Amino acid sequence: MSPRLAPVPPDDRMRTDLQRGAEPLNIFRTLAHNPELMHKAMSLGNRFLSEGNRLDPRAREIMILRSAWRTGSVYEFGHHTIIGRRTGLSEAEIARLARADAGEWPGDEGLLVGVVDELSTTDTLTEGTWERLRAAFDEPTIVEILLLPGFYRMLAGFLNATGVEREADTPGWPE
Repeated sequence: MSPRLAPVPPDDRMRTDLQRGAEPLNIFRTLAHNPELMHKAMSLGNRFLSEGNRLDPRAREIMILRSAWRTGSVYEFGHHTIIGRRTGLSEAEIARLARADAGEWPGDEGLLVGVVDELSTTDTLTEGTWERLRAAFDEPTIVEILLLPGFYRMLAGFLNATGVEREADTPGWPE
């Protein structure tokens, strides 16, 4: 399937703003149809990925990969497979996140997989999950945990609806 919204050809400013001189990713080149909104979305995305986030990077990537799978976003799953590997996720763990039954996860990681699943299904949490979340994390971290999958669900909807194509070096779904 070809993209429904063709990526904007990159210019020098886009290369500087987005990738420090490298070729901008298709997601950014497609969002660039609305530069102001692209920069706002990137600002929130950067907050989750690097700027003082509260979640451990491995836990964050577990949540993002599970969200990407739940929304059917192969683009997001592929890019976060690469990032997830850098945070210590194994190929087997990444593959488990792309199954209906994600299996057992140790400690808080299992709770976070469950949070993503519940939010993806009902847009809320059961009382039991809420109590476990409150026992495991402080309130600022809970806010981050609850917003993270929503942000990636929003991006997945954009990626899926516009047909953004994966870059050639980006993996797809696990085998």
